[in-house]
Amino acid sequence: MGETRRKLTTIFCADVQDYTRLMGADEEGTLAALKRCREAMGRLIESHGGRVINTWGDGLIADFPSVVEAVRAAVDTQNELAGFNARRPSDGRMLFRIGINLGDVIVEGDDIYGDGVNIAARLQASAAAGGIVISSTVYDQVRNKVAVGFEFLGPLMVKNVDEGVPSYAVRIGNARDETPPAERSASARPQPVAEIAEGRPVPGRRRLFGVLGVIAAVLIAINLLSWQGVFWARFPVLALAVVAALAWNRDQTRFNRKITSLAIVALGIVGINLFTWTGKFWAVWPILGIAAVMGVRWSMRR
Repeated sequence: MGETRRKLTTIFCADVQDYTRLMGADEEGTLAALKRCREAMGRLIESHGGRVINTWGDGLIADFPSVVEAVRAAVDTQNELAGFNARRPSDGRMLFRIGINLGDVIVEGDDIYGDGVNIAARLQASAAAGGIVISSTVYDQVRNKVAVGFEFLGPLMVKNVDEGVPSYAVRIGNARDETPPAERSASARPQPVAEIAEGRPVPGRRRLFGVLGVIAAVLIAINLLSWQGVFWARFPVLALAVVAALAWNRDQTRFNRKITSLAIVALGIVGINLFTWTGKFWAVWPILGIAAVMGVRWSMRR
């Protein structure tokens, strides 16, 4: 067994989208195509100063001393494989997904282990077919050094990592995701968070807030038009506000999402207490319990 040590490195993970289906349709042809694609990928990785650590099934893992060169290798790989796939039938294309992370890893012999590797693998699994997804640690190093675009995807949940890992899709020229919608959904790609890199609301989230706002307005209008002395719309409107807040919190990265969820629930309880006011602030007891849970979570994070 080799010496065990730690190092900071850039981890590059790749695998083939829908590999099982390709093997079922044409086993020998798929293996030949995989060999050709791996040879091209290995050559590009080496040309950018990287090192192929391991291959298994349809997967490959490499590491790079340079974050910038790792991303350039990934971009060159996808561009070269796009040319290869352009000559193949649409149902026989070998589309790789690539994930890149900069992290501290354990080195044992020629292999690397640790959360840094797990995060790279999770990023790779979330990428679109023919696409590249990088962690925020990589983005911070390459955003002004590589001639590609980036789309903020939001946090990815990774096993043994408490907080979501902010991730970015790399946009190469005019390339577009050719994965059919059904397959793209199956690949469990995360939805964008409430804000993208430029700070503008993502259309999907904006539509959700718009729908909730329209429902709230309709309920208030119905209540006023059928007025009988009771403003009953306050309860469904409060519920809609809590739903909107939880939807916003689901993918935001500015605050701890678990603690923020508890705070939103606490505010909802306060709202119910105020709307049903009988002279007693009973909400103090559930809020005290929520505060205790929040305090425990905060202390564990420290």
